[in-house]
Amino acid sequence: MSPEIVGAIGLIVMILLVVLRVPVALAMLGVGLVGFGAVTAPSGAVQMLKDLPVDVLAKYDFSAIPLFILMGVFATHSGMAGKLFEATRTIFGGVRGSLGIAGIGSSGIFASISGSSLATASTMTKVALPQMEKYGYQPGFACGILAAGGTLGIMIPPSIALLVYAILTQQSVGDMFIAGFLPGMLGMVMYSITVMIMVRWKPHLAQRGESTSWKAKLIALTGLIPFSFIFIVIIAGIFFGLFTPTEGAAVGAFVSWAYAFAKGMRMKGLKQSLIETLALSAVVFFMLLGAEALGYFISVSRLSYTLASWIGTLAVSPMVVLICILIMYFLLGLFMDALAMLVITIPVVYPIIVALGFDPVWFGIIAVLTVELGLITPPMGMNIFVIKAMAPHIKLSDMFRGVAPFIVSDVIRLVILVAFPAISLVLLA
Repeated sequence: MSPEIVGAIGLIVMILLVVLRVPVALAMLGVGLVGFGAVTAPSGAVQMLKDLPVDVLAKYDFSAIPLFILMGVFATHSGMAGKLFEATRTIFGGVRGSLGIAGIGSSGIFASISGSSLATASTMTKVALPQMEKYGYQPGFACGILAAGGTLGIMIPPSIALLVYAILTQQSVGDMFIAGFLPGMLGMVMYSITVMIMVRWKPHLAQRGESTSWKAKLIALTGLIPFSFIFIVIIAGIFFGLFTPTEGAAVGAFVSWAYAFAKGMRMKGLKQSLIETLALSAVVFFMLLGAEALGYFISVSRLSYTLASWIGTLAVSPMVVLICILIMYFLLGLFMDALAMLVITIPVVYPIIVALGFDPVWFGIIAVLTVELGLITPPMGMNIFVIKAMAPHIKLSDMFRGVAPFIVSDVIRLVILVAFPAISLVLLA
């Protein structure tokens, strides 16, 4: 068999393993090693198994991952989320749907620190859902708001997904973070508009929040200071070249720890935070290890290059190919975890995107946004299932109905970003 056929068979086998519930990282690693050995020689696979773990774990760029995770864990355990929600609730007080807008706003801001959509969804559910139910929000709609708000963590920097994409494609981490800022902010604004439209169209979904004075609103702005400080330090430092993304992650983790310490975190809380960080980091690194193995296999099989050459001969425009790739991402997102989807597909898709002449940074933004849809789309909808675990009294079907308007909002945002690449790239000019 030709190397290309071996590569295609390997991808099919890997998809079957994932469908059979084999852990994604293990499926990628196994197929990558066996496929690499089939294309080259068994001794080559053995050598790769010896060298690859050291190569992955020793990469300087990868050291930013556990640091950003640690920063998010400190933010979660320090009580930042509760203070943030109260601040945003006061600022939007008196507006119909104000608690929903506060849930979106606080989720977006918290996501910029935690870097994780699932962590944001779970944390903000604990903080905001009881308040939203107390003030008469329809439970499914409230869960839809918080699930959608949680997805902002995959786009607003610092984002683990953008970081992984940058590493896999050898793009600048700083460029990816800066490019994700405006699309992330656009998502926060569009989600808030969606809440306002829904509560006016169907008033039974939410009651008007308590009115607050302008003085109270101004005082509430102080609740945003910790987040704003950490965010500005990281993004401004990277943008102006004061430090690398890895150094920025270290600075952010230290500032988050300092805030947590000031709020009462001591050795027990620090130990718990470190253990949680190690567990989450191990999962991410295992997936990166599998992605590297799969990437080597796809490279030696020349499958991606053959696909790129074949697509170049098709009588269709590059935009048609891009739309097909995005549809593929959307369909995969119905069944697969977002990060797993990225690490599986990027080694195959990225050479095609480059061959078609698309900007790799811009493609990373729209690819991550499409992947983001999978976090709230049935049947996978990881954010929905995270919230369901924390609110078992609410029907899953009600949650998916509640999040449907935000899926529409995301599709509109994706169309806007595809039609106007400058939104993603203007800050890089």
